[in-house]
Amino acid sequence: MSARRRRKHEEPEEHENEERWMASYMDMVTVLMCMFIVLFAMSTVDAKKFEALKNSLATGFGQVKTEKVDTASGVVVPPAHVDQKGDTTDFALAQREAQNLERLKDKIQAALTHEGLQDAVQLKIDERGLTIGLVGGSTFFASNRAELSPQAVGVLDAIGPILGPEAYQVSVEGHADSRAPGAPYPTNWELAAGRSTSVLRHLVEQDGFPQERIAAISYGSARPLDTARGASDQELALNRRVDIVVLSNQPERIRQLIPQALQSTAPAGTTTG
Repeated sequence: MSARRRRKHEEPEEHENEERWMASYMDMVTVLMCMFIVLFAMSTVDAKKFEALKNSLATGFGQVKTEKVDTASGVVVPPAHVDQKGDTTDFALAQREAQNLERLKDKIQAALTHEGLQDAVQLKIDERGLTIGLVGGSTFFASNRAELSPQAVGVLDAIGPILGPEAYQVSVEGHADSRAPGAPYPTNWELAAGRSTSVLRHLVEQDGFPQERIAAISYGSARPLDTARGASDQELALNRRVDIVVLSNQPERIRQLIPQALQSTAPAGTTTG
């Protein structure tokens, strides 16, 4: 009787699971299937597209020469102006700013040419920005006068609608020749200020230039042109002028690079300024 009770309380004997190997086998088959799918995908790569990508990357990093033409547009930065991480330096920003100023200069030149006034102004790009020089003797201002001539009005009406939509600040800088002025101007400072103010008022009042982006400055006779420092009638007339300066909005360290950037982006055989 006691032997029967002991058999009743004995734990049933465990049987070993002989199908566990199937789970590992199915995992291995799944991995093999994924590997073959990847190999198949790699075998169907478009050879032409892969070759074009390889050449483009190699050319871009300057590793190999290629006869293929890269049609991508953008700023070409010399290797000396790229840091070790591959990031472009301030020179690239200077090139971009130079291109923007060149674009604006070309638009102004085209507008003046359309009106037959292409020879009435001097256009120059430097570290300050784009200078539109209203220079030319009695072309713009008579001696001891600040009123705009008819040709000056035509020039301002041609360039005003172009400058207005741009984001640049504009400085209108008046100048006078070295002679002492007559009434109603006690000094050349007032005379030059009258000239710059006349230009500013016409751009704002007649051409709709935003008044918060423009200012008038007087230099009197303190800054004569390098080519007109004498006392001849022609040289005196050249200093009766107003410079409309489209000021670059870049930091000074970038603006200092603009002249060099202009040389690097100018086509062979051309000059800037």
